[in-house]
Amino acid sequence: MKSDFLWGGSIAAHQCEGAWQEDGKGPAIMDYVTVGSYEKPREIDKGIFPQKVYPSHTGIDFYHRYQEDIALFAEMGFKALRLSIDWSRIFPNGDETEPNQAGIDFYQKVVDTLLANGIEPIVTLYHFEIPIHLVTEYGSWTNRKVVDFYLHFCRTMFEAFKGKVKYWATFNEMNHIDPQSEASDIFTYIIAGLKYSEIDAKPQTLATVGYNMTVASCAAVKMGHEIDENFQIGCVFGIEPVYPANCDPVNVLNAYKQMDRDFYQIDAMCNGEFPLYKLAEYADQGIHIEVSDADKQVFAEGKLDFIGMNYYASSVAEYEGASEGKSALFGGLQNPYLESSKWGWTIDPIGMRYLLNYTYRKYGLPIMITENGLGAVDEIAEDGQIHDDYRIDYLQRHVEQLLLSVEVDQVDCIGYLTWAPIDLVSATTGEMKKRYGFIYVDKQDDGTGTYKRMKKDSFDWYQQVIKTNGASIKEIGHE
Repeated sequence: MKSDFLWGGSIAAHQCEGAWQEDGKGPAIMDYVTVGSYEKPREIDKGIFPQKVYPSHTGIDFYHRYQEDIALFAEMGFKALRLSIDWSRIFPNGDETEPNQAGIDFYQKVVDTLLANGIEPIVTLYHFEIPIHLVTEYGSWTNRKVVDFYLHFCRTMFEAFKGKVKYWATFNEMNHIDPQSEASDIFTYIIAGLKYSEIDAKPQTLATVGYNMTVASCAAVKMGHEIDENFQIGCVFGIEPVYPANCDPVNVLNAYKQMDRDFYQIDAMCNGEFPLYKLAEYADQGIHIEVSDADKQVFAEGKLDFIGMNYYASSVAEYEGASEGKSALFGGLQNPYLESSKWGWTIDPIGMRYLLNYTYRKYGLPIMITENGLGAVDEIAEDGQIHDDYRIDYLQRHVEQLLLSVEVDQVDCIGYLTWAPIDLVSATTGEMKKRYGFIYVDKQDDGTGTYKRMKKDSFDWYQQVIKTNGASIKEIGHE
């Protein structure tokens, strides 16, 4: 691995900060979502009800404990931390002209603390944190005015952190807005603040949202490069390999098409134009998207510098007469050759190598693994420690495939960021018991707990991985 490889982790504001009404922050979409579980979906409320638990209101109190947490990341040897800036901290309603200076000051302190500890900040500008006012008053990303508000937010951040932040991500996982398949309320809500069950003209609406976000991303890249030519600006996508059930050509083609659905926005952001095949598909479905001359210029001039890849699982393409159970992540079917986590996510380390190869050869851009991790129930043992061998095993197997991708397959991968380096609130279920971290946080699903931080066994494991630049995993052998 190159000496400047970015080992680290990723977090998101709404899942860790808390302090949801402090220092001028406005209400954002995730502030109205209750705790849930794998068996019980999160509820999306119109207001705040005192008898209910809203996990984002307190998070893991990163807002007040960021110095302690960053010190622990530094002790592990982190080279980078990806964090999001909550739009509603900077512009409480989203449509203001002037920003909330207290919000900027908070993130300045966080970034300065990272830099003081030798940790590269990687800033995500949109990680499910749109101000609720932009949803209720403007219709969220269905309205092009929201693109303008987003770009005003981006400009404010680019100018505030010029000279301090080099790496940026415009969006996180916008690619799950898909007009061609059924979606859950929670997925469309966390991405755009819209309940799938309440959307009128679903295909047209979701296609418009996806298009407007894509335009916004390219426009942000173009703007960022104009503000500072040294900025490296990417976008983060949640992608999973989709395998055919067998070698029947019908199933192989079907698997390709199901997997390729996640790539049209990457095509638009890397190839300099919104893909004509997608516009043709939309037309066949009665969906109308108008690509203006101004938009064409944005696509041509707003190409990504790198691709962020969130990788957790793979799936099998649906096919006629399928008997497999549904995949728990983004649709598709469970793979009978793979084990699954307690939340129904398949564990497929080779899938990450497959996806790295496929994506790198398709676009030729550097790739950063921006999320990869195992959600599990962690128990404090009789000796007072947390022995999370299962997490070490999961991550070790994935890092092995990462190393093979770089050293054997020659993929240009520039970083590996785990989700999440510290326990935080699950976006999809709202749980704390679905823990990912190397650091345990004493907070429970009902909101109780001391918030005390505690190192798990995996803390020392990752510390060694970083210290040896991956050499502690195993010696790379050529196949």
